[in-house]
Amino acid sequence: MKRSLTLTTILCTVLFFAANIALAQKAGGPWEIPAKYKSMKSSVKATDASVMTTGKELYNKHCKSCHGAKGLGDGPKSATLKTTVPSFKDKAFQARADGEVYFQSIIGRDEMPNFEKKILDEGDRWAVINFVRTLK
Repeated sequence: MKRSLTLTTILCTVLFFAANIALAQKAGGPWEIPAKYKSMKSSVKATDASVMTTGKELYNKHCKSCHGAKGLGDGPKSATLKTTVPSFKDKAFQARADGEVYFQSIIGRDEMPNFEKKILDEGDRWAVINFVRTLK
């Protein structure tokens, strides 16, 4: 009986870890950024008050659930996604050009939704992007 219980425990442990590995999130593949976005520049200055008001408000409404309060990719929805949610503190993310971040944040792809119909004002879009830049 004792031996049977040990084998059952081992089997359950192996199955648990195998299931978690199968469900593990993966990093998303490289983004293909269209040329027009690569040279795009923000129309809102990073120092504008709108960054900490409008940008933060829209971030909290649309982004926080996946990206987390501090932009670490640890929001409550992040664990339900197939791909990992990157941290905005990552140097590679912060080094991206404005237009690249705009494309990724507003246009999106796969599990990253498109926000063109949710954030209509161009200035508001840039306020969100500039706010995201403060999460480093």
